[in-house]
Amino acid sequence: MIPVRLLGEAGLGTQNHQRDMYRPAFDRHPEFTIVEDEAAPVVSVAVPLDRRAAVIEREIRAGRHVLADKPLAATAAECEQLARLADEHGVVVVPAHHQRLGGALRSAKAAIRAGRVGLPWNVQCDFIVAGGDPAPGGELLNLGLYPIDIVCDLLGLAVTRVSATGGPLDTLQLDHEHGVTSTIVCGRVPAVHGTAASGLLLHRYRISGSHGVLVIDATRPALHIQTTTATKAAWTGPGTVDLLLDVLAAGVRTGRAELGPRDAARAQRIVEAAQQSINESRGVVLDAVR
Repeated sequence: MIPVRLLGEAGLGTQNHQRDMYRPAFDRHPEFTIVEDEAAPVVSVAVPLDRRAAVIEREIRAGRHVLADKPLAATAAECEQLARLADEHGVVVVPAHHQRLGGALRSAKAAIRAGRVGLPWNVQCDFIVAGGDPAPGGELLNLGLYPIDIVCDLLGLAVTRVSATGGPLDTLQLDHEHGVTSTIVCGRVPAVHGTAASGLLLHRYRISGSHGVLVIDATRPALHIQTTTATKAAWTGPGTVDLLLDVLAAGVRTGRAELGPRDAARAQRIVEAAQQSINESRGVVLDAVR
């Protein structure tokens, strides 16, 4: 068993992902045990965002592996600094970009890499949550990180330009290398009858390529459970947070994780460019963000 210490219970706004997501997943996971020991080799960090980078840096310098609530840090520069420190100290830092680990998205990534749609030229994505408490400062950093990370992971292509418009929903147009484009619509809408508060109303992708189109509903495979107040989806296998802990456990064992702080830095840089685009009403050119 791998001892893990839980550090903090803060998120964006009223979120408490440590209590609601990570603790239950650690309790379920066969490779982890929660301890209070300050010397535990793994920490799950969910402290306020303005202190998150400093706390994670302290844990890295102490030689501890980290599971970090998302966003990993307040800025892309802080994410990049954490990535450098993790390399220097030989630890893994796994940001909670767990949505990319769903079965439908893993299958889609394998299909794209195997050439099932030929050469991809466009991805369209809808990532929309219904109800729940809005995040302070808007949903671009809170919710937008997920589909940005997923699109970049699916394509494996650098982002060179970002154009975005804000509103009740944020719309991002990403230019990738080799002329590939993607469009992401993300955000939060008011409560919808039949959808649990903060539940995913839409999480879908349409990937167009030279030899076909792949359409993905990333909320599947799942059972739909209807109660007197709402209908919610329950995964038929491990949930994405459980799969995130599989990634962390493998990283602790091998010293390498399939998801790390450079993924967080990439997504954060795109979010920052999108916010700049919204503020200045223009496209923002990036050095190839991989």
